Amino acid sequence: MKLLKAYKFRIYPNDEQKIFFSKTFGCVRLVYNLMLNDRIKEYEESKGNPNKRIKYPTPAKYKKEYEFLKEVDSLALANAQMNLNKAYKNFFRDKSIGFPKFKSKKNPVQSYTTNNQNGSINIFENWLKLPKLKELIKIKAHRKLDGIIKAATISRTGSGKHFISLLCESDIQELPKTNSSVGIDLGIKDMAILSTGEKIKNIRFSKQLEDKLKKEQRKLSKRLLVAKKENRKLHESKNYQKQRIKVAKIHEKIMNMRVDFLHKLSMDIIKNHDIICIENLNIKGLLCNHKLAKSIADVSWHSFINKLEYKARWYGKEIIKVDRLYPSSQICSVCGYRGGKKTLDIREWTCPVCHTHHDRDINASKNILAEGLRIREIA
Repeated sequence: MKLLKAYKFRIYPNDEQKIFFSKTFGCVRLVYNLMLNDRIKEYEESKGNPNKRIKYPTPAKYKKEYEFLKEVDSLALANAQMNLNKAYKNFFRDKSIGFPKFKSKKNPVQSYTTNNQNGSINIFENWLKLPKLKELIKIKAHRKLDGIIKAATISRTGSGKHFISLLCESDIQELPKTNSSVGIDLGIKDMAILSTGEKIKNIRFSKQLEDKLKKEQRKLSKRLLVAKKENRKLHESKNYQKQRIKVAKIHEKIMNMRVDFLHKLSMDIIKNHDIICIENLNIKGLLCNHKLAKSIADVSWHSFINKLEYKARWYGKEIIKVDRLYPSSQICSVCGYRGGKKTLDIREWTCPVCHTHHDRDINASKNILAEGLRIREIA
């Protein structure tokens, strides 16, 4: 089955190539912001004149006024337009996503996307070819690329590292069937509780490096104050920039540990089960709880569910989402007795009808599995 799969590699551009990437990041950001601004103006003007046809701007419109836009990859600018169109579609599809925002150069992570045309993007052993660059870029190709390269996204992290994500059309083989189904209840103390009785402990990655991060952030704050007292701009303050990179590296380490853990866990579940039933949580709403927001963000439920979904699509497995209002923790998974809401401090309870003693979370995961399979039969 032909599917799109991304391969991410570290790249090591020289000084000239770094300047080119910085220029492209800036041009893509500028074009995106100009198009967004013009769209807003067109919409405001069309309010008073309902017969007026709204004209959507293109990157070519700005090349006369901003001649430096011709120096960068035109496909990167075209992709900025596509990203803006997608942001508008997402907003009108679901208003909770929010209206498209202007891009800021203060954002530590910058990126642009370009397309492969007639072999303009290619890898030769440990060297990478990209459009508009005459010299090849050194790349750490730690795994073999499988499929035809369709597009590439070049990104720069807050610590100044450069990466490339190559989107390939690959032939992905489905995993062998296991004839096994599982229900998953998501939590904070234990990240995932399976209906098999297995509990996946929540490894609090932020907590592991919290003291070190606080120490480095305090140093960063002090250097910010020193720069302000001396009336120096932050990009000119070398000590501030060195400390900013230290803080960024700690954040990156936390993120990398979390992503690695979620990839391994999701792959293990996909390999061992054909049907995965999971709660359809309102994660955005739960993050409004300021007492739990930090813990919920650290446990990364959204990222975990997203990885399960696309891996299930790749490998021929099935994800069934159970409605968030389904009372999984109130029902006895043995006899079906519903005992009403239970406070969070009640971790175990005994059914008054069949006298089965339940672990609250394992019982909930069993109910999620049963409800998921019922939904599958109806559909």
